[in-house]
Amino acid sequence: MANLNRIKLVLVEKNKTCKWLADELGKTPCSVNKWCQNTIQPDLQTLNKIARVLHVNLRICLMIQAMLINHYNYAKN
Repeated sequence: MANLNRIKLVLVEKNKTCKWLADELGKTPCSVNKWCQNTIQPDLQTLNKIARVLHVNLRICLMIQAMLINHYNYAKN
């Protein structure tokens, strides 16, 4: 799976842990770890909460680039 978010990188930059984020969001550490590994993706509402808790712009948490989107669109055709 493509790396669609950079939650783990933001956590490292902010000196925070997955457990800390899980506690702040009321989620399980297992779920947060899966988001950090890009195994699964949080929904947009949760992603917005993550951005607020980490005091970053929502766009900072995302890694969706034009090239990735173009690749997806190309693969569909």
